Amino acid sequence: MKFTVKQIATLLEGEVAGNDTLAITGLSKIEEGKPGDISFLSNLKYEPYLYTTQASAVIVDHSFQPKKPVLSALIFVENSYSAFTRLLEEYYKQLSFSRIGVEQPSYIGDGCQLGEQIYRGAFSYIGKNCQIGRNVKIYPHAYIGNNVCIGDNSIIHPGARILDNCVIGQYCVVHPNAVVGSEGFGFAPQPDGTYKTIPQLGNVILEDFVNVGSGTTIDCATMGSTYIRTGAKLDNLIQIGHNVDIGRNTVIAAQTGISGSTKIGANCVIGGQVGFAGHLIIADGTKVGAQSGVGKNVVEEGTALNCSPAFGMKESMRSLAIFRKLPALEQRLTVLEKKNKKES
Repeated sequence: MKFTVKQIATLLEGEVAGNDTLAITGLSKIEEGKPGDISFLSNLKYEPYLYTTQASAVIVDHSFQPKKPVLSALIFVENSYSAFTRLLEEYYKQLSFSRIGVEQPSYIGDGCQLGEQIYRGAFSYIGKNCQIGRNVKIYPHAYIGNNVCIGDNSIIHPGARILDNCVIGQYCVVHPNAVVGSEGFGFAPQPDGTYKTIPQLGNVILEDFVNVGSGTTIDCATMGSTYIRTGAKLDNLIQIGHNVDIGRNTVIAAQTGISGSTKIGANCVIGGQVGFAGHLIIADGTKVGAQSGVGKNVVEEGTALNCSPAFGMKESMRSLAIFRKLPALEQRLTVLEKKNKKES
Protein backbone atom coordinates (compact mmCIF):
# COMPACT_ATOMS: atom_id res chain seq x y z
CA MET A 1 0.00 0.00 0.00
CA LYS A 2 1.32 3.44 -0.92
CA PHE A 3 -0.91 6.51 -0.83
CA THR A 4 -0.60 10.13 0.23
CA VAL A 5 -2.33 11.50 3.31
CA LYS A 6 -4.55 13.52 0.98
CA GLN A 7 -5.65 10.45 -0.98
CA ILE A 8 -6.54 8.61 2.23
CA ALA A 9 -8.45 11.64 3.54
CA THR A 10 -10.44 11.73 0.29
CA LEU A 11 -11.25 8.02 0.64
CA LEU A 12 -12.43 8.55 4.22
CA GLU A 13 -14.23 11.84 3.45
CA GLY A 14 -12.04 13.57 6.02
CA GLU A 15 -10.19 16.87 6.41
CA VAL A 16 -6.41 17.15 6.83
CA ALA A 17 -4.52 19.30 9.29
CA GLY A 18 -0.82 19.18 8.50
CA ASN A 19 1.24 17.92 5.57
CA ASP A 20 -1.12 16.09 3.19
CA THR A 21 1.64 15.09 0.75
CA LEU A 22 3.29 12.58 3.10
CA ALA A 23 3.47 9.01 1.74
CA ILE A 24 1.65 6.31 3.73
CA THR A 25 2.95 2.76 3.32
CA GLY A 26 1.63 0.92 6.38
CA LEU A 27 -0.85 0.73 9.24
CA SER A 28 -0.02 0.60 12.94
CA LYS A 29 -1.25 1.07 16.48
CA ILE A 30 -0.71 4.62 17.67
CA GLU A 31 1.80 3.59 20.34
CA GLU A 32 3.88 1.70 17.75
CA GLY A 33 3.68 4.18 14.89
CA LYS A 34 6.74 4.90 12.74
CA PRO A 35 7.34 7.17 9.73
CA GLY A 36 5.20 6.06 6.79
CA ASP A 37 2.47 4.61 9.05
CA ILE A 38 -1.08 5.77 9.60
CA SER A 39 -2.90 5.13 12.89
CA PHE A 40 -6.05 6.29 14.67
CA LEU A 41 -7.21 7.65 18.01
CA SER A 42 -10.71 6.77 19.24
CA ASN A 43 -10.17 5.84 22.90
CA LEU A 44 -8.91 8.92 24.76
CA LYS A 45 -6.87 6.85 27.20
CA TYR A 46 -4.41 6.51 24.30
CA GLU A 47 -4.26 10.28 23.75
CA PRO A 48 -0.76 10.63 25.33
CA TYR A 49 0.65 8.52 22.50
CA LEU A 50 -0.64 11.08 19.98
CA TYR A 51 2.02 13.52 21.15
CA THR A 52 4.88 11.00 20.95
CA THR A 53 3.98 8.74 18.03
CA GLN A 54 6.22 8.69 14.97
CA ALA A 55 3.31 7.81 12.66
CA SER A 56 3.05 10.11 9.66
CA ALA A 57 -0.71 10.50 10.05
CA VAL A 58 -3.37 9.83 12.66
CA ILE A 59 -7.14 9.61 12.12
CA VAL A 60 -9.17 11.44 14.80
CA ASP A 61 -12.79 12.48 15.40
CA HIS A 62 -14.00 15.90 14.24
CA SER A 63 -14.77 16.73 17.86
CA PHE A 64 -11.20 16.04 19.06
CA GLN A 65 -9.02 19.00 20.05
CA PRO A 66 -5.30 18.32 20.70
CA LYS A 67 -3.96 19.64 23.99
CA LYS A 68 -0.34 19.77 22.77
CA PRO A 69 1.48 20.18 19.44
CA VAL A 70 1.22 17.10 17.22
CA LEU A 71 3.98 16.11 14.78
CA SER A 72 1.74 13.82 12.71
CA ALA A 73 -0.72 14.98 10.08
CA LEU A 74 -4.27 14.67 11.43
CA ILE A 75 -7.22 13.42 9.40
CA PHE A 76 -10.47 14.59 10.97
CA VAL A 77 -13.46 12.30 10.32
CA GLU A 78 -16.91 11.69 11.77
CA ASN A 79 -15.89 8.47 13.53
CA SER A 80 -12.20 7.58 13.69
CA TYR A 81 -12.73 3.93 14.61
CA SER A 82 -15.12 3.32 11.70
CA ALA A 83 -12.83 5.22 9.33
CA PHE A 84 -9.79 3.16 10.31
CA THR A 85 -11.86 -0.02 9.89
CA ARG A 86 -12.71 1.09 6.38
CA LEU A 87 -9.03 1.69 5.71
CA LEU A 88 -8.21 -1.81 7.00
CA GLU A 89 -10.81 -3.21 4.63
CA GLU A 90 -9.20 -1.46 1.66
CA TYR A 91 -5.75 -2.66 2.73
CA TYR A 92 -7.07 -6.21 3.10
CA LYS A 93 -8.55 -6.08 -0.40
CA GLN A 94 -5.20 -5.06 -1.83
CA LEU A 95 -3.40 -7.87 -0.04
CA SER A 96 -6.01 -10.53 -0.75
CA PHE A 97 -7.00 -9.72 -4.32
CA SER A 98 -3.70 -8.61 -5.81
CA ARG A 99 -2.75 -12.11 -6.96
CA ILE A 100 -3.81 -13.17 -10.45
CA GLY A 101 -2.78 -16.14 -12.57
CA VAL A 102 -1.95 -19.80 -12.17
CA GLU A 103 1.01 -21.22 -10.30
CA GLN A 104 2.36 -24.65 -11.17
CA PRO A 105 1.90 -27.40 -10.41
CA SER A 106 -1.87 -27.15 -10.04
CA TYR A 107 -4.77 -29.22 -11.36
CA ILE A 108 -8.17 -28.45 -12.84
CA GLY A 109 -10.67 -31.05 -14.04
CA ASP A 110 -12.72 -31.19 -17.22
CA GLY A 111 -15.83 -29.11 -17.74
CA CYS A 112 -14.93 -26.23 -15.41
CA GLN A 113 -15.99 -22.66 -16.08
CA LEU A 114 -13.67 -19.96 -14.77
CA GLY A 115 -14.25 -16.22 -14.39
CA GLU A 116 -11.71 -13.48 -15.02
CA GLN A 117 -8.84 -12.45 -12.72
CA ILE A 118 -8.69 -15.79 -10.91
CA TYR A 119 -5.72 -16.84 -8.84
CA ARG A 120 -4.86 -20.53 -8.47
CA GLY A 121 -1.96 -21.27 -6.14
CA ALA A 122 0.58 -24.04 -6.50
CA PHE A 123 -0.67 -27.54 -5.62
CA SER A 124 -4.30 -26.40 -5.59
CA TYR A 125 -6.82 -28.92 -6.94
CA ILE A 126 -10.12 -28.20 -8.71
CA GLY A 127 -12.33 -31.13 -9.65
CA LYS A 128 -14.67 -31.63 -12.59
CA ASN A 129 -17.57 -29.40 -13.68
CA CYS A 130 -16.85 -26.58 -11.23
CA GLN A 131 -18.01 -22.99 -11.69
CA ILE A 132 -15.51 -20.50 -10.33
CA GLY A 133 -16.57 -16.84 -10.38
CA ARG A 134 -14.70 -13.67 -11.19
CA ASN A 135 -11.77 -12.57 -9.00
CA VAL A 136 -11.81 -15.76 -6.90
CA LYS A 137 -8.56 -16.56 -5.09
CA ILE A 138 -7.71 -20.22 -4.46
CA TYR A 139 -4.52 -20.45 -2.45
CA PRO A 140 -1.86 -23.21 -2.49
CA HIS A 141 -2.90 -26.69 -1.33
CA ALA A 142 -6.62 -25.82 -1.35
CA TYR A 143 -8.93 -28.60 -2.55
CA ILE A 144 -12.10 -27.99 -4.55
CA GLY A 145 -14.18 -31.11 -5.26
CA ASN A 146 -16.40 -31.93 -8.21
CA ASN A 147 -19.44 -29.82 -9.13
CA VAL A 148 -18.53 -27.01 -6.73
CA CYS A 149 -19.75 -23.45 -7.36
CA ILE A 150 -17.78 -20.49 -5.96
CA GLY A 151 -19.15 -16.98 -6.35
CA ASP A 152 -17.30 -13.81 -7.34
CA ASN A 153 -14.64 -12.33 -5.04
CA SER A 154 -14.45 -15.28 -2.66
CA ILE A 155 -11.20 -16.49 -1.10
CA ILE A 156 -10.26 -20.08 -0.37
CA HIS A 157 -7.20 -20.06 1.86
CA PRO A 158 -4.34 -22.61 1.96
CA GLY A 159 -5.31 -26.12 2.94
CA ALA A 160 -9.06 -25.45 2.94
CA ARG A 161 -11.30 -28.23 1.58
CA ILE A 162 -14.52 -27.61 -0.34
CA LEU A 163 -16.00 -31.04 -1.04
CA ASP A 164 -18.25 -32.24 -3.86
CA ASN A 165 -21.44 -30.35 -4.81
CA CYS A 166 -21.00 -27.53 -2.29
CA VAL A 167 -21.93 -23.93 -3.10
CA ILE A 168 -19.90 -20.94 -1.94
CA GLY A 169 -21.48 -17.52 -2.42
CA GLN A 170 -19.95 -14.17 -3.29
CA TYR A 171 -17.42 -12.42 -1.03
CA CYS A 172 -17.00 -15.49 1.18
CA VAL A 173 -13.77 -16.33 3.00
CA VAL A 174 -12.85 -19.90 3.92
CA HIS A 175 -9.79 -19.85 6.16
CA PRO A 176 -6.91 -22.37 6.26
CA ASN A 177 -7.77 -26.01 6.99
CA ALA A 178 -11.50 -25.45 7.20
CA VAL A 179 -13.62 -28.25 5.71
CA VAL A 180 -16.91 -27.49 3.97
CA GLY A 181 -19.05 -30.50 3.05
CA SER A 182 -17.50 -33.29 5.11
CA GLU A 183 -19.67 -36.36 5.70
CA GLY A 184 -22.38 -35.87 8.31
CA PHE A 185 -22.30 -37.93 11.51
CA GLY A 186 -25.06 -40.39 10.66
CA PHE A 187 -25.09 -43.98 11.96
CA ALA A 188 -28.01 -46.35 12.52
CA PRO A 189 -27.74 -48.68 15.56
CA GLN A 190 -28.12 -52.37 14.71
CA PRO A 191 -29.61 -55.20 16.83
CA ASP A 192 -26.14 -56.68 17.39
CA GLY A 193 -24.84 -53.41 18.87
CA THR A 194 -22.96 -52.25 15.78
CA TYR A 195 -23.68 -49.15 13.73
CA LYS A 196 -24.48 -48.90 10.05
CA THR A 197 -23.36 -45.79 8.16
CA ILE A 198 -26.19 -43.68 6.77
CA PRO A 199 -25.06 -42.23 3.41
CA GLN A 200 -24.85 -38.44 3.47
CA LEU A 201 -26.01 -37.32 0.02
CA GLY A 202 -26.58 -33.59 0.48
CA ASN A 203 -24.29 -30.57 0.34
CA VAL A 204 -23.40 -27.32 2.11
CA ILE A 205 -24.49 -23.90 0.89
CA LEU A 206 -22.67 -20.79 2.07
CA GLU A 207 -24.60 -17.72 1.04
CA ASP A 208 -22.87 -14.37 0.39
CA PHE A 209 -20.44 -12.63 2.79
CA VAL A 210 -19.90 -15.70 4.98
CA ASN A 211 -16.63 -16.20 6.89
CA VAL A 212 -15.50 -19.67 7.95
CA GLY A 213 -12.65 -19.81 10.46
CA SER A 214 -9.58 -22.05 10.43
CA GLY A 215 -10.22 -25.66 11.40
CA THR A 216 -14.00 -25.27 11.30
CA THR A 217 -15.92 -28.23 9.89
CA ILE A 218 -19.34 -27.96 8.26
CA ASP A 219 -20.98 -31.32 7.54
CA CYS A 220 -23.01 -31.90 4.41
CA ALA A 221 -26.69 -32.68 4.77
CA THR A 222 -28.02 -36.23 4.82
CA MET A 223 -30.42 -35.02 2.12
CA GLY A 224 -30.89 -31.44 0.98
CA SER A 225 -28.46 -28.81 2.28
CA THR A 226 -26.71 -27.52 5.35
CA TYR A 227 -27.12 -23.72 5.19
CA ILE A 228 -24.91 -20.89 6.40
CA ARG A 229 -26.92 -17.79 5.59
CA THR A 230 -25.76 -14.39 4.31
CA GLY A 231 -23.36 -12.50 6.54
CA ALA A 232 -22.82 -15.26 9.12
CA LYS A 233 -19.38 -15.30 10.74
CA LEU A 234 -17.90 -18.54 12.09
CA ASP A 235 -14.81 -18.51 14.30
CA ASN A 236 -12.07 -21.15 14.32
CA LEU A 237 -12.62 -24.76 15.42
CA ILE A 238 -16.41 -24.91 15.18
CA GLN A 239 -18.30 -28.12 14.42
CA ILE A 240 -21.57 -27.76 12.48
CA GLY A 241 -23.56 -30.95 11.98
CA HIS A 242 -25.60 -32.14 9.01
CA ASN A 243 -28.73 -30.21 7.97
CA VAL A 244 -27.98 -27.35 10.37
CA ASP A 245 -29.24 -23.91 9.32
CA ILE A 246 -27.34 -20.84 10.60
CA GLY A 247 -29.27 -17.57 10.19
CA ARG A 248 -28.24 -14.30 8.58
CA ASN A 249 -25.58 -12.22 10.37
CA THR A 250 -25.21 -14.70 13.22
CA VAL A 251 -21.76 -14.81 14.83
CA ILE A 252 -20.40 -17.94 16.54
CA ALA A 253 -17.20 -18.06 18.62
CA ALA A 254 -14.60 -20.82 18.68
CA GLN A 255 -15.11 -24.43 19.79
CA THR A 256 -18.89 -24.31 19.57
CA GLY A 257 -20.61 -27.53 18.51
CA ILE A 258 -24.01 -27.63 16.80
CA SER A 259 -25.72 -30.99 16.44
CA GLY A 260 -27.60 -32.07 13.34
CA SER A 261 -30.78 -30.39 12.09
CA THR A 262 -30.65 -27.52 14.58
CA LYS A 263 -31.81 -24.19 13.16
CA ILE A 264 -30.26 -21.04 14.62
CA GLY A 265 -31.97 -17.76 13.79
CA ALA A 266 -30.68 -14.49 12.40
CA ASN A 267 -28.51 -12.01 14.33
CA CYS A 268 -27.67 -14.46 17.11
CA VAL A 269 -24.47 -14.14 19.15
CA ILE A 270 -23.02 -17.45 20.36
CA GLY A 271 -20.07 -17.50 22.79
CA GLY A 272 -17.17 -19.92 22.77
CA GLN A 273 -17.55 -23.62 23.62
CA VAL A 274 -21.35 -23.56 23.48
CA GLY A 275 -23.02 -26.90 22.80
CA PHE A 276 -26.36 -27.27 21.00
CA ALA A 277 -28.39 -30.49 21.03
CA GLY A 278 -29.90 -31.67 17.76
CA HIS A 279 -33.20 -30.72 16.12
CA LEU A 280 -33.56 -27.45 18.04
CA ILE A 281 -35.02 -24.15 16.87
CA ILE A 282 -33.26 -21.05 18.22
CA ALA A 283 -35.07 -17.73 17.82
CA ASP A 284 -33.62 -14.66 16.11
CA GLY A 285 -31.41 -12.45 18.22
CA THR A 286 -30.60 -15.11 20.82
CA LYS A 287 -27.43 -14.56 22.86
CA VAL A 288 -25.69 -17.51 24.52
CA GLY A 289 -22.86 -17.14 27.02
CA ALA A 290 -19.62 -19.10 26.72
CA GLN A 291 -19.60 -22.80 27.73
CA SER A 292 -23.39 -22.95 27.89
CA GLY A 293 -25.30 -26.07 26.94
CA VAL A 294 -28.54 -25.54 25.01
CA GLY A 295 -30.85 -28.52 25.11
CA LYS A 296 -34.27 -27.10 24.27
CA ASN A 297 -35.88 -24.71 21.82
CA VAL A 298 -35.62 -20.95 22.30
CA VAL A 299 -38.90 -19.42 21.13
CA GLU A 300 -38.66 -15.79 22.29
CA GLU A 301 -36.56 -13.45 20.15
CA GLY A 302 -33.73 -11.64 21.90
CA THR A 303 -33.41 -14.20 24.70
CA ALA A 304 -30.08 -14.23 26.59
CA LEU A 305 -28.95 -17.60 27.97
CA ASN A 306 -26.11 -18.80 30.15
CA CYS A 307 -24.82 -21.89 32.00
CA SER A 308 -25.29 -25.59 31.37
CA PRO A 309 -28.04 -26.47 30.93
CA ALA A 310 -28.60 -22.94 29.69
CA PHE A 311 -31.28 -20.79 31.31
CA GLY A 312 -32.04 -17.07 31.59
CA MET A 313 -28.94 -14.85 31.71
CA LYS A 314 -30.09 -12.73 34.69
CA GLU A 315 -31.26 -15.75 36.65
CA SER A 316 -28.03 -17.60 35.92
CA MET A 317 -25.87 -14.68 37.06
CA ARG A 318 -27.84 -14.40 40.31
CA SER A 319 -27.52 -18.14 40.81
CA LEU A 320 -23.78 -18.01 40.24
CA ALA A 321 -23.45 -15.17 42.74
CA ILE A 322 -25.24 -17.31 45.33
CA PHE A 323 -23.22 -20.37 44.37
CA ARG A 324 -19.98 -18.55 45.16
CA LYS A 325 -21.34 -17.71 48.60
CA LEU A 326 -22.44 -21.25 49.46
CA PRO A 327 -19.52 -22.01 51.85
CA ALA A 328 -20.26 -18.85 53.87
CA LEU A 329 -23.99 -19.55 53.78
CA GLU A 330 -23.35 -23.08 55.02
CA GLN A 331 -21.34 -21.73 57.96
CA ARG A 332 -24.09 -19.29 58.85
CA LEU A 333 -26.68 -22.04 58.64
CA THR A 334 -24.58 -24.29 60.92
CA VAL A 335 -24.29 -21.48 63.49
CA LEU A 336 -28.05 -20.86 63.38
CA GLU A 337 -28.80 -24.57 63.78
CA LYS A 338 -26.53 -24.80 66.84
CA LYS A 339 -28.07 -21.67 68.31
CA ASN A 340 -31.57 -23.03 67.71
CA LYS A 341 -30.69 -26.32 69.43
CA LYS A 342 -29.39 -24.48 72.53
CA GLU A 343 -32.49 -22.29 72.74
CA SER A 344 -34.79 -25.26 72.36
